[in-house]
Amino acid sequence: MTLVTNKISISGPAGGLESVLHLSPATPHAIAVVAHPLPTMGGTMDNKVVTTLTKTFAELEFVALRFNFRGVGESSGKFDNGDGEIQDVISVVNYAKREFGDLPLVLSGFSFGGYVQARVAQQLKPQRLVLVAPAVGRFAMPNVPVGTLLIHGDQDEVVPFSAVQQWAAPQHLPVVVVSGATHFFHGRLNDLRDIVRNHFNEHPL
Repeated sequence: MTLVTNKISISGPAGGLESVLHLSPATPHAIAVVAHPLPTMGGTMDNKVVTTLTKTFAELEFVALRFNFRGVGESSGKFDNGDGEIQDVISVVNYAKREFGDLPLVLSGFSFGGYVQARVAQQLKPQRLVLVAPAVGRFAMPNVPVGTLLIHGDQDEVVPFSAVQQWAAPQHLPVVVVSGATHFFHGRLNDLRDIVRNHFNEHPL
């Protein structure tokens, strides 16, 4: 499938947000917004997990957007420990809905981006939340909606698998475990893609 990618700037509360829009040739039937890892540790929208997720959503015929949080790359502003970053996500979602209509919303995030998206989900009530190695223990992760897709590697050296299990268990939230995968899913990006693709094929919006 040939995807179209367009680099755009979206107006956010701290200024422009450097963003990339991914589209398939088909008429989109959902909007997916993907958030990146911790900016203070070098996280950007060009992270391989983020780009894998974004391309997978586009291949599923969603409008797929990845973007740099405030203060990252060409995005204006400065790091705000997750609070301002929530508003960044909301700005991207609002842009997508203005441009493409009120389609079902998928929020997705990797590591710190997962923490931010879990908080955004409390406000926006997406149709689906997809978290990859969310920053449990490093930030105060809220509870997440029923039906959330949670993916984690059992060899994660940044966010221990045991911490994610302890957070997920009281919520009766299943964890899709990628055996042998580290935090950044080195060598396992195709597995990540397949898990997400299969999930949406089995549980369509």
